[in-house]
Amino acid sequence: MATASNAQQARTVNTVDHGKLDVRALVLLAVLLAAGFILNFTVGKAISSLSGGVISPEFIISAFCLTILVVRPNVPQALVIGLISAAVIQITTTSPFIDFAAEGVAAMLMAVIVNAGMRGGAKKLVPAIGTFVSTVVSGCIFMVIKMAMLGVVAQLAAAMLPVVIATGLFNAILVQALYIPVCKALKVSE
Repeated sequence: MATASNAQQARTVNTVDHGKLDVRALVLLAVLLAAGFILNFTVGKAISSLSGGVISPEFIISAFCLTILVVRPNVPQALVIGLISAAVIQITTTSPFIDFAAEGVAAMLMAVIVNAGMRGGAKKLVPAIGTFVSTVVSGCIFMVIKMAMLGVVAQLAAAMLPVVIATGLFNAILVQALYIPVCKALKVSE
């Protein structure tokens, strides 16, 4: 016979299945990538237009950073998350295949930051810091590969670097704001 107290405990128990890239984690990634994809086409395009292209949020990066924060995969698993995310970006990119390098490295970096930083008092800042660093690294890798392909180094760097940094800030704020609500909704410990 279950009591009201037992029923309450069952609803509030947090799971501790961090580090598992299982079906649940892949479903979370799929849902967040779908949301990110839709947001890129709507909000992302609107923000880019309103800011004159200075801020071009890449919600796919936010989606995989949030997934890595919640799931806390190891580095090889994070690479898989990054490569899946890059595959989704291929649908809309004007520069095919560059994102596989950029998102793969950024996802692995995010996993290292999350796994190292989610202890003690600093963990409250890890979502923002990890997302900012991962977004900037992804953008810089993309920029360097694009510059190598086009051979237009100075002009492209001057145009893209402010966009990369602004996008990093935007993504950092977004992921920081969403991390705790997503953990609570999924009943996953922070």
